[in-house]
Amino acid sequence: MTDTARYITLSQLQQRIKAAVEQSLPLPQWVVAEISELKVNYSGHCYLELVEKSEPTRGGAPIPRAQVRAVIWRQQYAMLSSYFHAETGSKLASGMKIMAKVIVSYHELYGLSLQITDLDPSYTLGEVERQRQMTIAQLQADGVWDLNREEPMPLLVQRVAVVSSGAAAGYRDFCNELSAGGYAFRVELFDAVMQGQAAEESLCQALERVAQRVEEFDAVVIIRGGGSASDLSCFNSYRLCSYVAQFPLPVITGIGHDKDVSVADMVAHTPLKTPTAVAAWLTERMARQDGWLEEAAVRLMQLAQSATERERVRLERLESDLRSGEWLARRNALMVMMLYGCGLRLAELTAIAPTHFEDDYRTLRVMGKGSKERVLPIVERLRCEIKRFVEEFSEQKICIFDQNRLFLSKRGEPISRSDVQRSVARLLRECGVEGKASPHVLRHTFATHLLNDGADMREIQELLGHSSLRATQVYTHNNIAQLQRAYLSAHPREAEQ
Repeated sequence: MTDTARYITLSQLQQRIKAAVEQSLPLPQWVVAEISELKVNYSGHCYLELVEKSEPTRGGAPIPRAQVRAVIWRQQYAMLSSYFHAETGSKLASGMKIMAKVIVSYHELYGLSLQITDLDPSYTLGEVERQRQMTIAQLQADGVWDLNREEPMPLLVQRVAVVSSGAAAGYRDFCNELSAGGYAFRVELFDAVMQGQAAEESLCQALERVAQRVEEFDAVVIIRGGGSASDLSCFNSYRLCSYVAQFPLPVITGIGHDKDVSVADMVAHTPLKTPTAVAAWLTERMARQDGWLEEAAVRLMQLAQSATERERVRLERLESDLRSGEWLARRNALMVMMLYGCGLRLAELTAIAPTHFEDDYRTLRVMGKGSKERVLPIVERLRCEIKRFVEEFSEQKICIFDQNRLFLSKRGEPISRSDVQRSVARLLRECGVEGKASPHVLRHTFATHLLNDGADMREIQELLGHSSLRATQVYTHNNIAQLQRAYLSAHPREAEQ
């Protein structure tokens, strides 16, 4: 016969456990846990698996510490889910941490379970912020916080790797905005899950695929079409944000937060609000470079034209200098010819104007001392030189030509007496003239040669513009031998001897 005092039945054990649980936990309790599974059946009841995990270590996954089944009955679920969504902007989902008010129950067949009667949305929102601050602190401690912002952004971002969901409206908006910009972009999609428990792993894998082909792209774009803070909690995870911070290409984000900035935004090179904003930024950057290239082309053309003009002016100046050198030589030679050929005083030479010539340069009106005017004849050779000098240089406009002066300086001003003296002296010395070389020597030579060749003293006086014959006779002292010869040949007594 069996000794029933030594054992109890399984149902009795279950009844004792149930009684102990109900006795020790008679009232509802607030419990913090993570939703690992969530299902709503056809009848409207919501069945959950709640779990508690240890804090994740760097490079490791969190380890479960406790797990229990829970349920929200249909009537309560309709009310609680609406309330939770209104407060947090998110629906209850796997991977979300919650604070729930539960009634603990134990059933002989189904074991321990929790009946959720209330939820505290503020805890869920606070948990998201706590996770965010922990990620920021860890990234800063790792020394990677600023790494991606230090990556150089290419001037032209045309080859774009896009990490997003191909079925998302945000990705379509991004592509449409790029197409409307009118610039050619090469966009390649690296498909990824953008929310939920699988989002973190999926996004990291997508970034790894991009990193394997890093030479093929200019930048990485991470976009999605928006959502609540809890929906986008993966963008605050340490693992994903560490990938973004250390990525070898500049990362541009358009995750779609309306109010909050995710940690992924903080460590990315260029954070923007929406996928459309990212596309607009890329288009505007291309437009700026396009405008810079157009401006550079215009500037280059202007520089080329300016350089060409400078060279043209330089060549013209060189040509002018060559012609000016010819002009100076012709001017100096003509001054010597006129001083000797007309017996001019220095002041008379500098005052000559083209209008003073008459009869096609055969005569010259000169205003001498005491405002006494005289007309000088010009020999044919000198006439031709004067005419050619006036006509050629006035027509070619190589030098400034003044109708009031025949002889000008290099600056186009009436030539000074000292300039004439220097130019004449230089030219006479180049021609081998020794002794005193000056304009007056040429005037003196003019008179002497006329006298030697038998010119009348009165005629020489008229040509020189002297008021008295005495002034002309000063030129006879160098011609005493000629006078002696004339005396010996013409005096009657000398002729008789």
